[in-house]
Amino acid sequence: MNIDMIEAAARRMSGHVRRTPLLNAPLLDRAIGRRIFVKAECLQITGSFKARGGWSAVSALAPEARARGVIAYSSGNHAQGVAHAAARHGAPCVILMPSDAPQVKIANTRAYGAEVVLYDRSTEDRDAIGARIAADRGLTLIKPYDDPQVIAGQGTVGLELAEQAAEVGVAEAPVFVCCGGGGLSSGIALALEARAPGLRVHTAEPLGFEDMARSLASGRRERNPAPSGSICDAILTPSPGELTLPILSRLAGPGAVISDDQALQAMALAFTHLRIVLEPGGAAALAAALFGDDLPGTVIAVATGGNVDPATFAAALDRFA
Repeated sequence: MNIDMIEAAARRMSGHVRRTPLLNAPLLDRAIGRRIFVKAECLQITGSFKARGGWSAVSALAPEARARGVIAYSSGNHAQGVAHAAARHGAPCVILMPSDAPQVKIANTRAYGAEVVLYDRSTEDRDAIGARIAADRGLTLIKPYDDPQVIAGQGTVGLELAEQAAEVGVAEAPVFVCCGGGGLSSGIALALEARAPGLRVHTAEPLGFEDMARSLASGRRERNPAPSGSICDAILTPSPGELTLPILSRLAGPGAVISDDQALQAMALAFTHLRIVLEPGGAAALAAALFGDDLPGTVIAVATGGNVDPATFAAALDRFA
């Protein structure tokens, strides 16, 4: 993985994904006591940064592989990113989704034209199911984070962020990134290493599912004790990626851990001050920037997704807005 792959992915996706804004709200800054800039990937096509990795991976396939089709597994955001890219490339697409994924994500994935196969994440092995379907149909598996082209696609967030931070005069700051398996975090870290070395990535995860934070501390891949149990469904993964942990071990700072309540409060504050809609997992980085201890005067958070069920969003606003 290197900056050349990220720049190549950026060229392939030009005109097909959005350059998302870097937002700031002075009243929020005043209330919190620091400047917070928010990279709004919730405004991306498909509602999350996953559109980048999906487009990068599908567009990099050989034509004959695309014609046979692709398969992916995801709780919803990677699913929609791959489904959207496959549809635009005319490629058949199968998506494995946990049966407890938010209904809006399941519905949207089907709306993009994908065949959705549901599984029970507590009792079934998605990797085994995916491998069987891929072998039977000759499909190419696009992993959600442990795929070089997916990491390269997610790294284009870092290219944009480096330019946008320079435009607002920010040369040094922690960059909090919502983290599941680490594809986005590692891609951004590689891009910032090359383009804005004063910006350093810190992963943000929900309490009880901070496998990346523990792995960065221990130097080995740690696993989460359970597959589910947080409202931050978009960033619940069994363990860090084999490709992503070495990158983050070299380039990232210590990981941050947030509570479900802090994620909900960050959602409410994002709506109140920035007028953007976030899902709980997509608000983890903002929560870390809002509520973290011993932070400098300027911080950056990547708001990774906005595909939230209406009831969850309403609950966040009811409690904290």
